[in-house]
This record gives sequence, structure tokens and C-alpha cells, in this order.
Amino acid sequence: MPSNDARILRGAAIPTAVAGVIAMAISFAVAGGKGALGALFGTLLVMAFFSSGQVALDRLTRSNPHIMMAAALLVYTTQILLVGIVLAVFKDTDLFNRQAFAFTLLGCALIWTGFQVRGALKAKMFYVDPDAGSGSSETKADKPSDKGRQQ
Repeated sequence: MPSNDARILRGAAIPTAVAGVIAMAISFAVAGGKGALGALFGTLLVMAFFSSGQVALDRLTRSNPHIMMAAALLVYTTQILLVGIVLAVFKDTDLFNRQAFAFTLLGCALIWTGFQVRGALKAKMFYVDPDAGSGSSETKADKPSDKGRQQ
């Protein structure tokens, strides 16, 4: 995984884990042990799905970076569908507090997404190779002129 992607992944995972610990403490205070267990499960679910999505996106676009947007939309849609399936499977469970699970899941997903966007915006990755034109045999005659341009 390139260092920029690893930095983005860490930048999203750490605040999500902190938010999960806070959610577990609040859920324990409100709903007891089952609330803390629900918050733990929600946090782990978000971290597992979203980090595996980042790794999958890296692998999908490593050989062909031109499909980045389509691959990102596919990965994100798959993540949301998998979260929906997990919610449907555990809708009638008594293993943990469902409200603590749902609120933690929603909060952690929003925090992960927000910090992932923040990390991508701060990464300063080139989308154009600045050295692609240097060293070539391009002459002045090959370059377009500014004649006819309005100043």
C-alpha cells in the first residue's frame, strides 16, 4: 500500500477508534454491558468494512488508476450493502443493545468517511506527472504558440 494511502487509512482509523471507545463508555452508562457490547460491535464493523474497502480500492486501482472513481463508487456501494445485510441479520438479536449498535455504527461511519476525505484532501498527491515533459525531444516548433490569443 502506498504511503499516502496508508496515511489516509491511519488518519481515518484512529479517530474512529477513539469515537468507538467514547461510544462504548456512553453506551455502558446508558444501557449497561449489552450497550457497551453493541457499541463495540458497531465500531469493529465499521473499522473492518471501511479498512478492507480501502485495501480493495488500492488493489483495484493499482494496475489501472483511470478507473478510480468507478472503483471507489463500487467499493462504497458494496460496503453500504454489506452493512445493510448485517443490520438485517441482527435486527432481532438479544446479544447486544441494538440502539447502541445502530448509533455507534452511524457515528463511526460518518467519522470514518469525514476523516478519509480530510486525509485525501491533505495528501497532496499529484494527478498530473510534472516530470512527464522533461527530457523529451520536444522542440519549440512542436509546442503550440500563443499567436492569436487575446491578451
